[in-house]
Amino acid sequence: MNISKVLFFASSDRGLEARSSSWASFLSHTAFFKNFMVCLFISFASIVTNAQTDSDFKKTLHDRSVKIVNTLEITDSVKYNKIVDEVADQYFDLNKIHDKTKESVAAIKALQLSDEEKNNRIKKKEEQKSAQLKKLHEGFITKLQKDLSETQIEKVKDGMTYRVMPITYGAYLDMIVTLTAEQKEKIYNWLKEARELAMDEGSSDDKHKMFGKYKGRINNYLSEQGYDMKKEEKAWQQRIKEKDAAKQNNTGK
Repeated sequence: MNISKVLFFASSDRGLEARSSSWASFLSHTAFFKNFMVCLFISFASIVTNAQTDSDFKKTLHDRSVKIVNTLEITDSVKYNKIVDEVADQYFDLNKIHDKTKESVAAIKALQLSDEEKNNRIKKKEEQKSAQLKKLHEGFITKLQKDLSETQIEKVKDGMTYRVMPITYGAYLDMIVTLTAEQKEKIYNWLKEARELAMDEGSSDDKHKMFGKYKGRINNYLSEQGYDMKKEEKAWQQRIKEKDAAKQNNTGK
């Protein structure tokens, strides 16, 4: 093979190598671009999904707030919308505080620490949450006081706690007809205190648990006052059955 042929083949090989290298580079960049676009699409989809979820959540809070504010008989549309927004914002901010605390507690539990250290850190987070909830609660009530009467504010509080307070108080009065004025006042004040705390809880279960805690306190108090709570409840349930039976008989006539 003469020198010209050697140079030709060498040149051809280099050209092939160059083309192969360029093609490999192109494929590499294409793959990178595809991966980049996939990641970008996933990120965008995640943002859209989160935005939709956030939007749906806010709509749920808005609808819940509307039901509460509708009980206030507000005729001024500007005031009405303002109170709806304030109640919805309160729900949203409460949720943020509770979610952030849950995330922090979960992170602490995952750390390689002693149980004592974990408990101390969790306790500190819970104390911070309580302080934040108290501040948010006070600010919320202050806002409501600018536009609502005390009666209307009571309705907002009852609406945010599923009217557990008036229902429970009425049940105690109906169950124990011999309650004194002092006993009634104690029961009422304890239930009001439970309602204030229940307003700041993040779920319906936690709200009911708060009332359950105070109902236990009330029952212990009444037991100390000489009432047999099991006996009182049994007699109350019997009276309810008799009333229901009487209503059915009257309806059937």
